[in-house]
Amino acid sequence: MEWIDSGIVLGVRRHGEANAIAELMTRAHGRHLGLVRGGAGSRLRPVLQPGNSVRAVWRARLDEHLGHFVVEGLELRAASFLPVSHAVFGVTHLAALCRLLPERDPHPAVYDAVVAILDRMHDRALAGAHVARFELQLIAELGFGLDLERCAVTGEAADLAYVSPKSGRAVSRAAGVPWQDKLLRLPRFLVEEEPRTAPSPEELADGLALTGFFLGRYVFEPRGQAAPEARAHFLAAVLQARRAAG
Repeated sequence: MEWIDSGIVLGVRRHGEANAIAELMTRAHGRHLGLVRGGAGSRLRPVLQPGNSVRAVWRARLDEHLGHFVVEGLELRAASFLPVSHAVFGVTHLAALCRLLPERDPHPAVYDAVVAILDRMHDRALAGAHVARFELQLIAELGFGLDLERCAVTGEAADLAYVSPKSGRAVSRAAGVPWQDKLLRLPRFLVEEEPRTAPSPEELADGLALTGFFLGRYVFEPRGQAAPEARAHFLAAVLQARRAAG
């Protein structure tokens, strides 16, 4: 068995003296593990850092085997993330989110979204918005998509401002006023085709509170898991950066 694919390094662990087991999010083969000979050595260690993009060749005698990776670095971003706290936590959080997907189950849209976020991770103003939108996408990929196109009460598509925590459906500002204390706030950047301007710290906190609520309800709680600690650290770092920027 053999295939070639592009992949993002999610994590790596040492295996023996010189080898390593790499976990990649590949475009056509999903989240995939494989043994990298010499992966713990000085030549490949900088390549096998979370957040880097690689070209991977996977070989195994049988499809169900762990198999071996031969990797070549394509985009080595990890070193540039080290001085940027929100980027370090963001990469760790993205990897944790990808691990929610079944192993070896292709999700090309998720792969493309992660690459796009990593390429823009240094943008302190928009990094939080991109991650929140990715969480929304992942919820949908896992089969729990929210209905944010029309108001659940009026059927209108304009001025959507809230989301019902019970149904996961949007509610317009006017219809939601009587119950606003019981509804989740829906910031505009979550429903725009692409965020045009950086959300305020309050909007960013609202967006991540919304996606965090549904990740907890539909994903983490049924699995008996808590949200990754990196998520809270990422939120704190991007909010600090946004407030410092004014």
